[in-house]
Amino acid sequence: MRPRRYFAPAIITVLALGWLSGHTIAEQKSIKEQLVGTWSFVSSNAKLTDGRSLWGEHAKGLFIITQSGHFSWQVFRSDRPRFASHKRLEATPAELKANNQGMLAYFGTYSVNEADSVVTFFTQASTFPNSEGEVIERIITRLTADELVYTNPANTSGQRVEAVWKRAK
Repeated sequence: MRPRRYFAPAIITVLALGWLSGHTIAEQKSIKEQLVGTWSFVSSNAKLTDGRSLWGEHAKGLFIITQSGHFSWQVFRSDRPRFASHKRLEATPAELKANNQGMLAYFGTYSVNEADSVVTFFTQASTFPNSEGEVIERIITRLTADELVYTNPANTSGQRVEAVWKRAK
């Protein structure tokens, strides 16, 4: 009876699978590496006290995250009124109020807790001055090459807010 030669193909298969899985693990990017880039605002479930959407329809926003640990975040309502005077420093009180209530922007530095999928932002400046110096945490709930979804456990109104961003192309 002749011995069967299954041993060599089995070893080759095991080695190949081991190499492929090790190769895949080596290519897996950290959360920080995946976050780096420019993101465009898609949506948020944040609400005003009367139940309307905080950002309205067709809001515009940009979220820039750098490899060096800096970020810039801004969202603007699309229905903010234009200033009748066409001069930024000569707007009426009503125009200033609508503009201020229809935007938020801040920038600073950030760090990532990879184990908990939490990004911590250290705000240096903001259109809302009370946020300057604030530490803000966001929980990453979905992150792909083209989509970023995070939650804010409690915004200034106490709401749990989810925001969706897509990678800018």
